[in-house]
Amino acid sequence: MTVHFIGAGPGAADLLTLRGRDLIAASPVCLYAGSLVPEGVLAHCPPGCRIVNTAPMSLDAIMAEIAAADAEGLDVARLHSGDLSIWSAMGEQLRRLRTLGIAYDVTPGVPSFAASAAALGVELTLPGLAQSVVLTRTSGRASAMPERETLAAFASTGATLAIHLSIHALGQVVAELVPFYGADCPVAVVWRATWPDQRIVRGSLATIERAVGPEIDRTALILVGRALAAEGFEESRLYAGDYDRRYRPVGTAPRFPE
Repeated sequence: MTVHFIGAGPGAADLLTLRGRDLIAASPVCLYAGSLVPEGVLAHCPPGCRIVNTAPMSLDAIMAEIAAADAEGLDVARLHSGDLSIWSAMGEQLRRLRTLGIAYDVTPGVPSFAASAAALGVELTLPGLAQSVVLTRTSGRASAMPERETLAAFASTGATLAIHLSIHALGQVVAELVPFYGADCPVAVVWRATWPDQRIVRGSLATIERAVGPEIDRTALILVGRALAAEGFEESRLYAGDYDRRYRPVGTAPRFPE
């Protein structure tokens, strides 16, 4: 018996890996976070599958479901939204599974920041502007931020920021970032990326608060950085005609001769 933790993607039911799809189809039990995982993903469950929405459940109740499946020797597909490596609450489940001696594996999914960048049609790292993306959030009731992980600390680098779970604190976010990025810095808020009702709001640190309506709630991602609206950036040397590389030797004495 194995518990398969599967990243179910940001919202669109077809943004699921082939491995994830096949594991769901082979698991007699499916536990899914119903508040965020689209029901379309459940179409891959096999006939007779026990499907449990874990949104209203406590961790103890979730683990009891897994333990019951283990007692019957039934594999479990455990679905979380986006990718499991960030803010998924997977870590605490894995810790309990290790204590219980229950086997598990992890299949990654499409993260919301990548889906949002795709919806915007932008690259978050552009030569000369930003070569780092910081995935962060503001403090919330469920998890406080460590003392040194502040927006100001991240903003001081000039990196592109992908600020999750913080639309309720948009005013605070703007106030903390303006001193580092300037009021004219591009901002995009993507609500329910890849869902049928996806919404995108573009602006600057000076205008974004007025542009975002009250209907845009907790599932929105805030992206901040010069790369979001840049046109005058340098081209990467990777594809430059005179750039000597392993797969395209250039010159009379290439670094990587054929």
